[in-house]
Amino acid sequence: MGKSKQTGNHKSDKKKNIAKTWKTKRRTKDLDQIHSDMKPETAAKLLHQEVDYDVTGCAQHYCLHCARYFVDMRSLKEHFKTKVHKKRLKQLREEPYTQAEAERAAGMGSYIPPKTIEVKTQPLEEDMD
Repeated sequence: MGKSKQTGNHKSDKKKNIAKTWKTKRRTKDLDQIHSDMKPETAAKLLHQEVDYDVTGCAQHYCLHCARYFVDMRSLKEHFKTKVHKKRLKQLREEPYTQAEAERAAGMGSYIPPKTIEVKTQPLEEDMD
């Protein structure tokens, strides 16, 4: 009787998910990065970018909360009504995780619950006129 063929091993699990590990095209910004982008001075720069032909919509139609570019104003307005955008707004209501909070979790202080932040959809240029 010969040696049986080995059908799988633990190393093969990494090969199965290799497509997932290499996919970075649709990776979006993390919530703490978006919170830093929502500061007024940074938000003004992101919402009023120079024309860039390498980016969708020439970088003129940008959703600050989802960190996405859109082709035109109509598609940006439609995006504001979607479940994805509303879910992201809900996630952004909780203040970002800080080093001080990490130290409190490790037992170096008393627990303070995270504050909620009022987040609204960004104003559009058409609405401002």
